[in-house]
Amino acid sequence: MKKIIASLIFVLVAVCAYSQKDVTQFLGIPIDGSKSAMIQKLKAKGFRANSYNKDVLEGKFNGMDVNLHIATNNDKVCRIMLCDANPVDERSIQIRFNNLCRQFEKNPKYMSLGNELIPDDEDISYEISVKNKRYEAIFYQQPTELSDTTLLREKLMPIILEKYSPEELANPADEVKAELMKMSLEYMMELCSKKPVWFMISDHYGKYYITMFYDNEYNRANGEDL
Repeated sequence: MKKIIASLIFVLVAVCAYSQKDVTQFLGIPIDGSKSAMIQKLKAKGFRANSYNKDVLEGKFNGMDVNLHIATNNDKVCRIMLCDANPVDERSIQIRFNNLCRQFEKNPKYMSLGNELIPDDEDISYEISVKNKRYEAIFYQQPTELSDTTLLREKLMPIILEKYSPEELANPADEVKAELMKMSLEYMMELCSKKPVWFMISDHYGKYYITMFYDNEYNRANGEDL
């Protein structure tokens, strides 16, 4: 049984690791803690208060002028939202959206389940205004800690032992091995789903801009107040 579990742990460690502190990061800053503390950290990165709204920060991100908004839940930061400060025309937003997709795809810090580029001949204004189409792409930050096998074992073993006995794990049949791999992947996706980074095209009176979200799903509301 120990060899099977060790192999399973190795697969998980190689792909995705668990840590209670392993939350989505923005510019290396964990999206967590109080709003006031987050503002100070962002200012240290070069952002500054907006002249018209003290709750909005402005600065440059990925080469673009952006307005930055901070969302909280139960006094904990759960989202960083970035909006392009300068709206552009259809063709420019199509290029910007596709470039962002390519940049994320090439970045080893992220994984995705597949996102579509916007074709060159797409009538974006028609698709949005008439068909209510939403252009968006979603990626997931890879969990960063890959060395805590003890914690992984503690989290995964109870899940496995709910379904299989130690005897079954000691000499697993092929279908058991396949199910263990499936459980590993589902566990991996559950962890990674807590760290989404996504963006969409927003429109304003015929002009378009990118709105980007860095979310910490651990801090988002999950119905606990209902």
